Amino acid sequence: MMWTQDHVAFQVSDMDATLAFYVGGLGMTLMFRKTDEEHGEEFAFLELDGGNLELLRSLDSAPCTSHLAPPTSPYCPHLALKTDDLDSVVRMLNEKRIAILNGPLEIPGEVRWLYLADPDNNVLEFVQWL
Repeated sequence: MMWTQDHVAFQVSDMDATLAFYVGGLGMTLMFRKTDEEHGEEFAFLELDGGNLELLRSLDSAPCTSHLAPPTSPYCPHLALKTDDLDSVVRMLNEKRIAILNGPLEIPGEVRWLYLADPDNNVLEFVQWL
């Protein structure tokens, strides 16, 4: 039996703000957005190469906020996104005024990476294999 990645999901508190971050800020492509009253959630899927990112928001009046705690090292869990040019990612983040949590970091000759967080403190890593 063989498995391939389909998607990763992050819980969010404000879908509009989160989509502004991922689509407007990071330039990801929105596949679709839906509200599912029957199951009490709103969700959106963003296109990623090799799988997708699902954003989930509870329609309950008291959504879980445990994911809003400030991220701390070692930043787990996180979603790692591969890039061929980490310097370009840094420039884009600076231009969009998206704060970097830590980095760029480097193991010379092996890998470079940085961490950032979305509006709900879900952690993303951009990684460049050298």
